[in-house]
Amino acid sequence: MEHARQHLCTADPQLAPWIEQIGPFALQVQPHGFVTLAYAIISQQISLAAARAIRNRLETALGELTPAAILAAEESTLRAAGLSAQKSAYLRDLAGRIASGHLELARFPMLDDETIISQLTAVKGIGRWTAEIYLMFALGRLDVLPAADLGLRDAARLVYALPRLPSSRELLALGERWRPYRSVACWYLWQTRRVIRQS
Repeated sequence: MEHARQHLCTADPQLAPWIEQIGPFALQVQPHGFVTLAYAIISQQISLAAARAIRNRLETALGELTPAAILAAEESTLRAAGLSAQKSAYLRDLAGRIASGHLELARFPMLDDETIISQLTAVKGIGRWTAEIYLMFALGRLDVLPAADLGLRDAARLVYALPRLPSSRELLALGERWRPYRSVACWYLWQTRRVIRQS
């Protein structure tokens, strides 16, 4: 990733000092598969602690979080674990698409980003942001820019001393300079925001 860091420092002098301060790129990739996608659905609009608790209760009740286990589970079991009716339906839709072969996660490493996004956003409860985050954190794709991410937009406001939060469109335009390492730039922006917030 040293080449990516050098590219970003050259392409973006305003971000460069932060890249130097934060140090080597260290994005922690999550396992590619059903569990990570299920957890993305579970964690929507709730705290990480609450999401972990629901996941743990599901794993205790089902033995293992798999498409087959979700499809076989009684609705009362899913609700008792803490899932809303809506999220239960989302998980069942995801599980059903995988079980039927309509969503082949094993093929994702061979597909381009937009094809994966199109397939994932066909699942109920998975929007473009979730699909882009999955590309970054589960598939390790290096040129993804989840422009709707509020934390990322706020980081851009801070780093570039913008008078207001940039729109998603403005962030996409700003991110053109980071290609083909937009994911790496995003990681540095997130880290920079954390550093600034803590100072």
